[in-house]
Amino acid sequence: MSIRGLDGVAAFLRVAERRSFRAAALDLGVSASAVSQAIRALEARVGVALVARSTRSVGLTEAGEKFLAHAAPAMADLAAGFEAARSLGDRPAGLLRLTVPRAVVGPVIEPVLAQFCAAHPEVEIEIVADLGFVDIVEAGFDAGIRLAESLDADMIGVRLTPPFRFCVVANPDYLEIHGTPKRPEDLASHRAIGFRQHSSGAIYRWEFNEGGREFDMAVPGQVIVNDEALVVSLALKGLGLSYVAEPIVAPHIAAGRLVPVLDPFWPESPGIFLYYPSRAQTLPKLRAFVEHMKRSREAIIAANSL
Repeated sequence: MSIRGLDGVAAFLRVAERRSFRAAALDLGVSASAVSQAIRALEARVGVALVARSTRSVGLTEAGEKFLAHAAPAMADLAAGFEAARSLGDRPAGLLRLTVPRAVVGPVIEPVLAQFCAAHPEVEIEIVADLGFVDIVEAGFDAGIRLAESLDADMIGVRLTPPFRFCVVANPDYLEIHGTPKRPEDLASHRAIGFRQHSSGAIYRWEFNEGGREFDMAVPGQVIVNDEALVVSLALKGLGLSYVAEPIVAPHIAAGRLVPVLDPFWPESPGIFLYYPSRAQTLPKLRAFVEHMKRSREAIIAANSL
């Protein structure tokens, strides 16, 4: 889809996403001046400024924000319509865009990616490892992978893993120095490796379950990160207790590098799911990926000892 063919809307959406004319131009394969001209023409047709420009930054006006809220889903529908009409009945081909949490890429995607690529050489896969939750339709993704509790009700979900628990672990040396907590309340006198949530910006509150009663709590700590792999790495170095999905640290627990604590209070997650909008399931590239992931569930489970 060209900028001209969509009357500047594609250029506006890319600038709104990237907050940069130059970056948007690189994405679209045109010059920055072409992007600027397309947006000026769009603003002339709309009759109001949509983009707020300065020498140091690019933002959206109030009118631009409202236009974005309506234009982004409409553009996604139009793009899906073009692709569905063009590829319906054809073999799987084209770009398949996935949004996946960083911690999930290794255990869920890597064990099965090579086989999918070999089976479908005409499908190009883009994996965006992102901590935050995104609207996959608005952001132009074909599908995503997330915890079941994070899925919107209007999405089709395909289970990839069985349920698993979230656990608290620590380096043995840390526990020898600071002691082992027996109940969640004991964490007040311990050090946690904090995790800042990408979407909300808040420090994640550790969740527990006691006899069916679910509760969460803030745990003090000296170090805060925003990457699950770094949480595990710092726990291995003895910087404090960490709260992570059990499959991620299961090899470290088995090897004695990390020790589980507070086991009776660990909560259970329904598991990890592949999800996508119902209208996208007609695309051959997505159908092929969904079927491949269904067939690969046992390999994913075996690779992670789930």
